[in-house]
Amino acid sequence: MPVLTSLVVAVATLLVTGCESPRLPSVLQGSSVPVPASTSSGTSAKQPAQQTPQPQTVTLPAPAPTPAIKDDRQIPSLVPYLTGRVPADAQTAPGAEVPITPMATSSTVRVALLVPLSGPNEKLGRAMLNAAQLALFDFSDQRFELLIHDTGGTPEGALEAARFAIGDGASVILGPLLGTSVSAVAPLARLANVKVIGFSSDRTVSGDGVYTMGFFPETEVNRVVSYAASQGLSRFAVLAPSGAYGETVLEALRQAATRGGGEVTRVQFYDPLTEDFSAVVRELADYDRRRQALLNQRAELAERDDDIARSALKRLEKLQTIGELPFDALLLADGGPPLLSIAALLPFYDVDPKKVRMLGTGQWDTPGLGSEPALSGGWHAGPPPDARTEFITQYEKVYGNKPHRLSTLAYDATALAAVLARAEGGPNFSDAVLTTKSGFWGRDGIFRFLADGSVERGLAVLQIEPRSTKVISPSPEAFSEIN
Repeated sequence: MPVLTSLVVAVATLLVTGCESPRLPSVLQGSSVPVPASTSSGTSAKQPAQQTPQPQTVTLPAPAPTPAIKDDRQIPSLVPYLTGRVPADAQTAPGAEVPITPMATSSTVRVALLVPLSGPNEKLGRAMLNAAQLALFDFSDQRFELLIHDTGGTPEGALEAARFAIGDGASVILGPLLGTSVSAVAPLARLANVKVIGFSSDRTVSGDGVYTMGFFPETEVNRVVSYAASQGLSRFAVLAPSGAYGETVLEALRQAATRGGGEVTRVQFYDPLTEDFSAVVRELADYDRRRQALLNQRAELAERDDDIARSALKRLEKLQTIGELPFDALLLADGGPPLLSIAALLPFYDVDPKKVRMLGTGQWDTPGLGSEPALSGGWHAGPPPDARTEFITQYEKVYGNKPHRLSTLAYDATALAAVLARAEGGPNFSDAVLTTKSGFWGRDGIFRFLADGSVERGLAVLQIEPRSTKVISPSPEAFSEIN
């Protein structure tokens, strides 16, 4: 118990956003540390060793500048472990591959990173690897080793990677990315008593030693709907893709609306593979009935043919429909091209963004949405932008391109693992430490793991502006502000 208490205090000093000092350095701020260089997986040529300052053992300052490297595939790997293999060097036959036999010491702490470095999610996987490397430069010491494994983006690949990582002595597994892959890895990890911190946004895969860091749509919906209710909105509609995601969003909306004294008055699903949203938006807007009501009204006034009727007809000339919609807030649970297509159709079918507040999920957390007039002024919940700005700046300086939105998950997980590996009394990845109530501060704001393995986050409410995004309800700086 004394060791655990000391550890929690140490972690709190570095990571938590407790009510005592909301300005404490975050887990993502630390001194640079020396990291071994090795041959890159993309070439058989030897890469130069990365020169970094010696680690500091005092209070961790902001990370030291790291050299700009424009091609992330040519970056010397921080550790010589990529799926257990490296391209052969000059002493082996050209094109051959040799298995790695790591030379670990008794004090070495090994943590595995399972990400898709090939397959359809390769771009995201490499961005996550880049982010993890930044976390190592910022926060690890010489005893910390990251075992990098390619999952190929499949459950089978993730399971194979986990077998290799566990066999190589990993104390904890970071990743994989998808819920199906986390589920595939979980039984083996539990059998080996190795904790898993996955990046999935599916809370159903967590529990019994498996934690998930992804952004849950339920959390996002609850935050933005609760804020909308506090601003006097009470009648909610939802337009969402059919399937598990849409059902999850709908249930979260119903619960949040009820807690805020409101109700869900209209629900509309659509085929997630569709490219034409005209019919679904038309139905959501009850356009045909409202249009016919306008035509009937015009006909009735025309028959009267008096001054009052003619004046009324003139007022109706510019209207498409008459009759109020049964909702004053519309949750659009999609992103990318589908969201933009839907948004463009809303005014066409007489859903006026000036009268109906548009709400979104985490899929709205992309730049440029304000260029669509129907979305300008809309609200969505997301991580506090300021917490991520420094990471984006650092990433762009080192890698020469913008990070993927989800790459912060790998940074935060790696940083947390590096801190827990340096705990007083030895590395501690126990459930008691991972679920510390005060939580941690990361590049996406405060977060903490719950007993069921899911993650709780402190989110801000953001408003879409024509050329930017504005925080209209700040994120909490401590979980004591939420509960």
